[in-house]
Amino acid sequence: MDQTNNVEVADIFRRYGDEYRRIHQSEMPLHQLRVMRAIEICRTRELGGHVEQCDRCGRIRISYNSCRNRHCPKCQFLKKEQWVLEITRYLLPIQYFHVVFSIPDLLNPLVLRNKKAMYDILFQSSAQTLKELSEDPKYLGARIGFISILHTWGQNLMDHPHVHCIVTGGGLSADCTQWVSCKKNFLLPVKVISARFRKKFLTNLKKSHSANELKFPATIEYLKEKPHFQQLIDNLFAKEWVVYCKPSFKQTKYVVEYLSKYTHRVAIGNHRIIKVENDKVFFRYKDYACKSKMKIMTVDAFEFIRRFLLHVLPDHFVKIRYYGLLAQRNRKDLLEECNVRLGVPPEERNATEIPSDWHELYLMVTGEELTRCPFCGEGTMIIKEEIPAQWYIRPP
Repeated sequence: MDQTNNVEVADIFRRYGDEYRRIHQSEMPLHQLRVMRAIEICRTRELGGHVEQCDRCGRIRISYNSCRNRHCPKCQFLKKEQWVLEITRYLLPIQYFHVVFSIPDLLNPLVLRNKKAMYDILFQSSAQTLKELSEDPKYLGARIGFISILHTWGQNLMDHPHVHCIVTGGGLSADCTQWVSCKKNFLLPVKVISARFRKKFLTNLKKSHSANELKFPATIEYLKEKPHFQQLIDNLFAKEWVVYCKPSFKQTKYVVEYLSKYTHRVAIGNHRIIKVENDKVFFRYKDYACKSKMKIMTVDAFEFIRRFLLHVLPDHFVKIRYYGLLAQRNRKDLLEECNVRLGVPPEERNATEIPSDWHELYLMVTGEELTRCPFCGEGTMIIKEEIPAQWYIRPP
């Protein structure tokens, strides 16, 4: 089957998914199978829906339900917008920084077989690095706040675990009596961040190995032995670890727009897929080694599915985490203190109301009424019939 227009991840799964599962099902974890099935039947009759009719022109519209899986490229828009409205309430009128922590490719085989443990170490180590350095009087001497967002892919869909952090450009002093601002366009020395992150990550990795929290199947079984594992640690210590840091935007609205690019993304959006032809998938990718030039990559359909499934997260794994001033436990009180120290009048503090209803949220974000007739533009779509679901997906 050749497809050259409007190709989606779901189309590729529907066309090749059954055969892929037949070949690989014995080695596929249950959560990957559930994600594949959810994407395949998203917005189809199998999930049910309803029939609507315009009360003015009488035209009929059939709407099918979404799978709402967090890995589905079609089900992230309103979730992202809801999160953006929520986080807007906690942003301060200050400069923010974008910090990215990456780990060497040498760790990819270990990460692939220990996703939850290794992603937790990545979160923990990057958070410890930022908190310890910012609290050190030598650098900033303040308690900062930051949001960490996990990404596991590169533009070519291969595994590339890294964490995006949006960090406050300053923080509260140890006694919470004043706001300490960082230097203009400078948060912390990148080389110091990189060296501290490497040390923290490898220390935490050794602890997990000693506590038998890691698995070493098949080709990495030799890492069970301490001498071989220590050799890996030594090789990793000898490498330069990449940490990227740059100031983000000063105005809150731009910080929010920037954040929204990272929070609810999946490995590849449907807009990047060009076509499926001769059992091969063609998609666009950004080549960072060539000045971010856009190129086209071609892979076999099975390889495309394999790469996509590399980035399915373990069940219940939290990919957006909050630290310091933004930690959920004391966030409200600490941010109130920050606003006081920054001299922000109460009426200027963010107090965005978040609609609880999806229809209201859609209207707020897009300015369009979901119930407005798309045919005549004047009538209201009234539900006339419910379409029962033929398939149940266990919620994530």
